[in-house]
Amino acid sequence: MSVLDTGAVALAAYGAGLMLLYSVALAIYRVTLHPLAKFPGPKLAATTEWYEFYHDIVRQGQFIWHIQKLHDQYGPIVRIMPNELHIRDPDYYDEIYAPSSKKRDKSEAWVRSTHEFLMRSNTTSGFATVDHHLHRLRRAPLNPFFSKKSITDKESQIRDKVEHLCRRLAAAAAKTGDEGVVRLDVAFTALTMDIITDFAFGERTRHLDEPDFGLLWKETLVAQSANAVFLRQFPWLWPVLQRTPLRLLRLLQHPAAGLVVWRDLTRERIGRIIAANAAGKRAEGSIFQTVLDSDLPAAEKSAERLEAEAQIVLGAGTETTAKSLAMVAFYLNEDKAKLRRLRGRLRGRGRRRMGHRLHHGRRPHDVRRHRPPPRVAREPLQYRDWSIPPGTPVSQMNYVVNNDPDLFPRPLEFHPERWVDAPERADGRRLERYMVSFMRGSRSCIGINLAWAELYLALAHVVARFDLPPYDTTAERDLVIDRDLFVGVPKPESKGIRAKVVCL
Repeated sequence: MSVLDTGAVALAAYGAGLMLLYSVALAIYRVTLHPLAKFPGPKLAATTEWYEFYHDIVRQGQFIWHIQKLHDQYGPIVRIMPNELHIRDPDYYDEIYAPSSKKRDKSEAWVRSTHEFLMRSNTTSGFATVDHHLHRLRRAPLNPFFSKKSITDKESQIRDKVEHLCRRLAAAAAKTGDEGVVRLDVAFTALTMDIITDFAFGERTRHLDEPDFGLLWKETLVAQSANAVFLRQFPWLWPVLQRTPLRLLRLLQHPAAGLVVWRDLTRERIGRIIAANAAGKRAEGSIFQTVLDSDLPAAEKSAERLEAEAQIVLGAGTETTAKSLAMVAFYLNEDKAKLRRLRGRLRGRGRRRMGHRLHHGRRPHDVRRHRPPPRVAREPLQYRDWSIPPGTPVSQMNYVVNNDPDLFPRPLEFHPERWVDAPERADGRRLERYMVSFMRGSRSCIGINLAWAELYLALAHVVARFDLPPYDTTAERDLVIDRDLFVGVPKPESKGIRAKVVCL
């Protein structure tokens, strides 16, 4: 071996030794001297972010269930990563996801790693905005669009697309055998996709016209969630995928190819609306025309920022409501007594929150997992006897709050009567306070009024006209959340929520 080779080996060994020494020193610091060292939790979680990687990637979306086990072992507050705490206490939820009077930033580390995948290393969407004040600035122009009055004024647009869906269902009912079977989760996704695209750009899409209701886009949304978990751990891979020729990407990683197509299509739509606006051809009544008309600084109206915002709005405005509708349809057709009762109420004026608590996903401006993005307080937080240092990311799972058996007895059962009986609770607690499917606080779901309008109108029309007996579909395989892949998904072998359509 030459002197040069010997020197290179020695230098490599020296570098490896330094890295090992640094890693050991960092681990010792995190366990003994770190500001969070006093908090309960496993030492391995306190030592390395690979703890999350193991449970989310190796075990495929199981971290949320593991966090539950940690709480069972360590109590209501647990250190789940070197720099993050998790709390299991529904009555403390509003302190973490607080109203605007209490300034809460998003965790910069969480946003940076996630957003490099979702938005091409662009942190300009409302979802990716870390700073509390900047988020309020970016959200302000959209608030009037999503107000109750605005959504009420747009009710005819929603009804038109619901009627279109009903025509497709009636056509399916006229067919025999498997041709009369519809994947409800895909059909409702086509509905919500057509609605949100129309609202966002003033453009009509035709997913409801496609023979398979645009299954490709449904799969793309699911792929976005699944890839997000992996690429959050390795965000540097996303730029590599973007530079890979699309034909090759389809062969190597088909879901990622769908995401690239999604990105390009969104970019084209934003480009069209900006160009049309400059030419005086305004897309009146659309979300992004509203942004362009606002008094935001010019930099906040750039094509790059609006593209980032559009990907969030379209993705978030589609999957959650569609999945909730499909779940409600399944459970109602499994329980004919409840179905009859609902039809009786529809002949009157009864409306209740029937299914959204059972599905926890994403809505505009806050793509959220069952363990949503941590919040960061600028001041110390006090939880019982624990003083949480300022700047500490703290989270609480929507799934756990929505399924707390002390709040929602038999939480995993489809039991819409709980909302009717809620005012009569002996402890006087209002259940609405604890339904956090739309999050809470200053970054809660901006699209809540649109979501309820879609749920009420679609459910009322579909239930009144069709029976939808489940077809080769079970709750255990096709509905119950099995993995947390950015949003909750069922078992890998799921075939979707399918039903045979029968006209009444």
